[in-house]
Amino acid sequence: MKEWIANINQKLDELSRTTWMKYFRISSSVIWNLLLIFIIFVVMGTVFVGSIGAGYFASLVKDEPLRSKAEMRSAIFNYDETSTLYFASNKYLGKMRTDLERQETTLKQISPNVINAVLATEDEYFYQHKGIVPKAVFRGLLQDVSNSNNQTGGSTLTQQLIKNQILTNEVSYERKAKELLLAMRLEHFMTKDEILEAYLNVIPYGRNSSGRNIAGVETAAEGIFNKSAKDLNLAQSAYIAGIPQSPYAYTPFTQKGVLKDKESLQLGINRMKTVLYRMHETGYISDQQYKKALKYNITKDFRKPEIRPEEKYPYVTYEIESRAKDIMAEILAKKDGIDADRLKNEPKLKGKYVILADRELRSKGYKIYSTIDKQMYDSMQKVKDNFPYYGTTFTKQVTDPETGKVSTVNDPVQVGSIVIENKTGKILSFIGGRDYNLEATNHATHAERSNGSTMKPLLVYAPAIEYGVIGAGSPVADVKFSIPGWSPSNYTETDERGLISAREALKDSQNLPAIRLYAQIINRRPANLLVKNGFTSLTPDDYTNYATSIGALKTGVTVEENTNAYATFANEGKFVDSYMISKIVDNKGHIVYQHKSKAKQVYSKQTAYITTDMLRDVLKQGTGTTANSNLKFRADFAAKTGTSQQYNDVWLVGYNPDISLGVWMGYDQPKTLYQGNGIYGQPSTRINLMWARLMNAVYDTNPKLATANGKTFKQPSGVVSRTFCGITGHAYTSACAGNARTDLFNANVMLPGAETAFAGGGLTDAFKQSMLSPFGGDYSKLFGAKAKAEEEKKKVKEQKKKVTENNTRNPNTNNNSNNANSSGNPTNSNGSNNSNSNAGNSNSGNKNNNNNSNNNSNGSGNSGNSGNSGNSGNSGNSGNSGNSGNSGNSGNSGNSGNSGNSGNSGSDGSNNNGGQGNDTGSNGE
Repeated sequence: MKEWIANINQKLDELSRTTWMKYFRISSSVIWNLLLIFIIFVVMGTVFVGSIGAGYFASLVKDEPLRSKAEMRSAIFNYDETSTLYFASNKYLGKMRTDLERQETTLKQISPNVINAVLATEDEYFYQHKGIVPKAVFRGLLQDVSNSNNQTGGSTLTQQLIKNQILTNEVSYERKAKELLLAMRLEHFMTKDEILEAYLNVIPYGRNSSGRNIAGVETAAEGIFNKSAKDLNLAQSAYIAGIPQSPYAYTPFTQKGVLKDKESLQLGINRMKTVLYRMHETGYISDQQYKKALKYNITKDFRKPEIRPEEKYPYVTYEIESRAKDIMAEILAKKDGIDADRLKNEPKLKGKYVILADRELRSKGYKIYSTIDKQMYDSMQKVKDNFPYYGTTFTKQVTDPETGKVSTVNDPVQVGSIVIENKTGKILSFIGGRDYNLEATNHATHAERSNGSTMKPLLVYAPAIEYGVIGAGSPVADVKFSIPGWSPSNYTETDERGLISAREALKDSQNLPAIRLYAQIINRRPANLLVKNGFTSLTPDDYTNYATSIGALKTGVTVEENTNAYATFANEGKFVDSYMISKIVDNKGHIVYQHKSKAKQVYSKQTAYITTDMLRDVLKQGTGTTANSNLKFRADFAAKTGTSQQYNDVWLVGYNPDISLGVWMGYDQPKTLYQGNGIYGQPSTRINLMWARLMNAVYDTNPKLATANGKTFKQPSGVVSRTFCGITGHAYTSACAGNARTDLFNANVMLPGAETAFAGGGLTDAFKQSMLSPFGGDYSKLFGAKAKAEEEKKKVKEQKKKVTENNTRNPNTNNNSNNANSSGNPTNSNGSNNSNSNAGNSNSGNKNNNNNSNNNSNGSGNSGNSGNSGNSGNSGNSGNSGNSGNSGNSGNSGNSGNSGNSGNSGSDGSNNNGGQGNDTGSNGE
């Protein structure tokens, strides 16, 4: 062995002494040195370039703050979640309007197919990397620098989460550098499952079947396939997992919520197949699963297009949102130490917190529960949509605020209505208007209008009873007067009844007694009671104007406020403010708001009952008889009608012990409803019919509420019945023989006192003066009207007798007994009634025949008048004047729809605002 090694060394020595070997050694030495120099330069260059890159990277992220663990976790989990709206009884209404709809879920509530599809497609090495994949980063950088057409995504799920929650979608090296840095940092603060769950709740998924933008896998599953994310099958999971790459290209729905055409849908289907391929390639699914999923018809699973809640229930949606914002504004203000009263008194401050409340509600996933009964609401809308007697529809010019284009649109009679539960103040249902797309104003809650004669019980009669000025039957003066600039009258200008009872004056809605009585109590500021009853828009003039007593308000009142005030009578004199939001719950299940009803005494129990008893008569024999006769059921109701100046507004507010229903009709730009009466009936008739049909709709959905479950108004202690002199209101004596009257009094504040008004066999001047105070008037008319009425009553009886005799002799004469048109049609068409000897309408031009108290049914007295009970002798009904016999007059032309119009007396007269400076007065029943 040693010899072998020695021989080798010897040969090497010999080789080294050769010439060519000498040159080889020199060359190799040079090459080696050059290689070393190259390596040194490469290393130095790499260090240099790396240093430059590191420096550049550092410069890109120098402004990025060092975020703590708590800050980063808070930012990641701070994603918007859409709030949800509910009808009463937790019935789903829809999502609150927002730019992006999202519903949070957990990883456990997501199908494994979805998770596997996302990982296979978006981040194959998610559970292995530390937030970034360097190879992918350099690949993306190289593609960007070389402007390669083949751009492959290099972002991990962690990076995408950072981009969506902390950074922006800005395309820049600075944003990318921050993304890489924050992604690596986030991996130290959150587990992989937490990152994946957050990603699946954050990422956009295009649009749902309503056309709304959506984010989060749960929202996508429900919005596209109408199922929870945990129930998605393989094909559905792959389809959803593929959407985020290009959300609006791959989503199956258009912006309007319509399914895309076949060609556009194919883009999403092709993307689904790519996802399935990636799942198969990465081993998440078998060959069999892959082939089966490729054949799956995904289009059959797409959710049917749905109407957005603001499209199906616009008035409800916007009203709930508006009220919820007001509530949340107070909650946020309270957190900032700001008193709720400041919000009411400082508009700018209120505006600020309403904006903050709007953002809070649209992004924090609250559940907002309302009091609206869905079934009742739907039923009332059907009545509204099918009601044929609104009146004439005009047209008007409107200008588009964005384009400036002028177009012609319909200007129909509008309607507003509301149902309130008396004891709690719950708004159970309402009608916001004829068509939201035509007019967005909610006519039940926001439109302020003159409330006409519905003001009389609230501001005149109930306060007068409360103050001990009158009892239900106390005499009041129905006599004209004039003061500078103002000469009010009843609906029929010649109608002056003299001394009548307060009950009759209210039943027939006479203006003159109401104004006179109001003048006697105005110094007690009874308008303060309106404020206690929830009226919010009274002006200083409303407290002092006499015309306020007949509804001539400067601004007006909403249907909600007016109806809510009437509920006070039903609620034993206690006002309970109406409300629509029962509670608000945050996304953690904590109740942040719970409504609590509070009652405050406005009138005494005795006043409330006596007023209610007087208002019962309105339906039995006054201006609301048409409504009463068109009800399909019976209950203990009290009500009041009202009409503003020139018939611009008509009202009917009625209540039973449990609920109150108010209805208003009129044009948005006030103009008279008193046209087209031959087709639609008189405005007072239309409102009677509408109220009855709406109450019937309430009955159809909740009979117990409509009938108050059989309850009646109970007479409280302190309310007593007394017989007294109907002329003076004092204790009955022989001096008042033949004029005794019995009615209700509040014994706590007033009983008929000793008679002092008679002297020397007649009434004293002091009494007459007191009855006409403070306006004065013609003393002779205090009793002249009564005598005249008695005479007319005799004439009517004689004419009835003649009609009976004529019908006996001529059996073919139709005396309307079978043509009463009791179906509620306000048009008096009387069929073939060519010999209409209508005794009740044979007033021969007499406008003061108010004593025909028996003419209150749909029978021979008022042929053709739909439910014409309450046409108290047709007093003041100029349409019927001269109708005695009325041969051949189909439907008593001139008395179209006279049902319920108690002689048209009690309408709030013409010129009832002249001297008072009010723009609107009362003109109807």
